[in-house]
Amino acid sequence: MTAAQQLELGLSHHRAGRLAEAETIYRQVLAEHPNHADAPNLLGMLAGQKNQWDIAIDFLQRAVAAAPKSAEAHNNLGFALASTGRHIEAVASYWNAIRIKPDLSNAQHNLGMSLLASGQMEPAAMAFADFVRLNPNSAEGRMNLGNALKSLGRLDEAQDSYLAAIRLKPDYAGAHANLGAVLRDKRQLDQSIAAYRQAIALKPDLALAHSNLANVLVEVGQFDEARAAYRQAMSIKGNYPTAHSNLILLLLFSPGVDAVMISNELRRWNQQHAEPLKKSIVPHSIDRNPDRRLRVGYVSPDFRDHVIGRNILPLIREHDHQSFEIFCYGDIARPDGITAQFQSCCDQWRSTVGVSNSRLAEMIRRDQIDILVDLSLHLGNNRLLTFAQKPAPVQVTFAGYPGSTGLEAIDYRLSDPHLDPPGENDALYREKTIRLAHSFWCYDPAAANFPVSPLPSQSNQFITFGCLNNFAKVNQGMIELWSEVLKAVDRSRLILLCPEGNARRLLVEKFRAQGIDPQRIGLNANLPRPKYLEMYHKIDIGLDTIPYNGHTTSLDALWMGVPVVTLVGSTVVGRAGLSQLTNLGLTELIARTPREYVQIAASLASDPSHLAELRQTLRSRMLASPLADARGFTREVETAFRRMWRAMVP
Repeated sequence: MTAAQQLELGLSHHRAGRLAEAETIYRQVLAEHPNHADAPNLLGMLAGQKNQWDIAIDFLQRAVAAAPKSAEAHNNLGFALASTGRHIEAVASYWNAIRIKPDLSNAQHNLGMSLLASGQMEPAAMAFADFVRLNPNSAEGRMNLGNALKSLGRLDEAQDSYLAAIRLKPDYAGAHANLGAVLRDKRQLDQSIAAYRQAIALKPDLALAHSNLANVLVEVGQFDEARAAYRQAMSIKGNYPTAHSNLILLLLFSPGVDAVMISNELRRWNQQHAEPLKKSIVPHSIDRNPDRRLRVGYVSPDFRDHVIGRNILPLIREHDHQSFEIFCYGDIARPDGITAQFQSCCDQWRSTVGVSNSRLAEMIRRDQIDILVDLSLHLGNNRLLTFAQKPAPVQVTFAGYPGSTGLEAIDYRLSDPHLDPPGENDALYREKTIRLAHSFWCYDPAAANFPVSPLPSQSNQFITFGCLNNFAKVNQGMIELWSEVLKAVDRSRLILLCPEGNARRLLVEKFRAQGIDPQRIGLNANLPRPKYLEMYHKIDIGLDTIPYNGHTTSLDALWMGVPVVTLVGSTVVGRAGLSQLTNLGLTELIARTPREYVQIAASLASDPSHLAELRQTLRSRMLASPLADARGFTREVETAFRRMWRAMVP
C-alpha cells in the first residue's frame, strides 16, 4: 500500500472510533516517511481526542514543520496549544492559518476564543465579527461575539448579538444565560432573572445559569431563592468552587447566621476544593535570612477603579521598596487609570488574564515570592485555588472584607483589635489572626475629591437619613429598625439605593406595612461614583446595616461629613462601624442593641448644632486619625509581614 492508501485505511478506523488501530497505521506511515505532513497531523488530532495534549502538540509541531503552508495544521496546533492554556502561542498559530487561508472560518473562531481567554478583548471581537461575516447563521459565533463585546463594556451591542443567537437558535440555553449576564450589567435585574430562568427551563442542568441566577437574586434581596439556586448549581456540577464561594458570601449577609455557621461552611469549602490540590504543593527553596529584602506578591482582579483597588492603592503607594520588593498579579481585562497607578507603584507587574490557577502558582514560584497576599477572599474571580497550591512559603489574606478564607494553606489573616477582640473568635478562623494596631482600613482621600455640603436639614427643615449600602444588606430587620427611627423623628425622610423593578415595589410595600408613608422613602438606582458621592449632600445622618455593616460606604459617608449610626453585629463583618467610629473617637454613635440604635439616631437628629459641627469637622477628624494615615498604616502592615517571616525562619 502507498502512504496515501495506508492513511485512508487509518482514517476509516479513526472515523469508526478504533483509535488504537488508527494510531498504529499513522505511526507506521510516519516511521517510513519521517517528513510526511499528514501523518503527524492526524496523530496530533488523535492524541487530542484522548486529551494527551502535550503529545498532540509535539506531533502537530512536526506537521507544521513538514508543511508550513498547511492552514489546517497551524489551526490544529493552535487548538492543542489553547487546550493546555497556552493561548498566546495559540493565537500565533491561528494567525498563521488565517494568513494562509483567510476564509478558514474555524481558525477565525478559534482565534477569537484564545484572544478572549488571554484578555485581548478588542482583537477577539474583531475575530468573532470576521467569523460571523463568514458564517452569518452561526448561533455560536453570535454568542461568542456577544461575550467579547460584553467584556469590552459594549453592553447594547452584546445584547443585540445574544438576541441574534437566540433568533437563530431559540433553544440555545447558553445564549439565554449570557443575555441574563448582560442584562444584569445593565441593571435590568428583573429581565436578567427572566433570562436566566428561561435558560434553566431549556437546560435544567446548566449549573452556571443556576449560580448566576442566584447572584441576581441576592442583589434584589431574595436570599432564600438565591440559597436554593446556589445549592442546585453545586448539586449539578459537584465540584463548583465559585458557586460555593458565593454561597459563603450570602451567609455573611444573612440575618440569623452566626460565626460558627460561617466557619463550618468555610471548612467545607476547604475540604472539597482546596485539599485535593495538596498534591501540587512542592517544597520552597528560600533564603532564610530574617532581615533581608522580602518579595511580597499581591493577587487581585481589582487593581482598578473598584472599591478594593481604591482601598489598597495607598498601601502599594507607600511601601518601603528598600525592604520589600512588590509584585502585583492582576487579572485586569480592562485596565484603567487606577490600574496604571498600581503598575507605576509596584516593582513588578504580572498580568494574570487567561492564566489558570495552576499556571499562576507556577508563575509565583518562579518569581520566588516570600509572602503572597490574597485580596479577595471569596469575592468574585478570586484565586483561592492558586493559594491552595501553596506557591509561597507565607500566605496571607486581607482587604477583600474582614473575614476568613477557611483555607488551611493560608497562614495568616489581617484584622484589627476592634473587629476581632483578642481571644474572642480566634478558634473559628483557620488562619492565624494578626491584628494591625488601629484599623483594617486605610481610606484614600484622593478617591473622593468632593466638597462637604452644608447640612441639608438647615434648608429642608426636616432630617434626611440615608444608607447608600449595597441593597443586599437591606433585609426585613433593617426595614423594621429604620421604620422605628422614622417614627421617632417627625417628618424625617430616608434615602436608600434599590434596584428598579420588582425589588423596589416590594420594598415600598414592606415600609408601608410598618406604617411608613412611601413618600418618606427616596429610592435611587446604583450610581456612578461621582453621583454617588454627591448623594451625601442630601443626607444629614447615615444609618448602618446589620448583620453586614457598611465598610467603605461608611468611610465615604464620614468623609462627606455624614455621621453614621452603627449597630454592632455578632460576626466580624458586623463590627466595621465599631472599628471605624472608635478610630474617629465617635463611640457615642455605636449602638449595642436595636433600641439604642433608634435612640442614638433620634438624639442626633434633635441636636442640629451638633450635627452641623460634625458636618464641618468629620473630614478633619478622618485626616487626623489612623483611618487616613496611609504611611502609618503601611508601616503596620510591613511590620506584620516581617513578623510573619521571622516566625517562619527563627
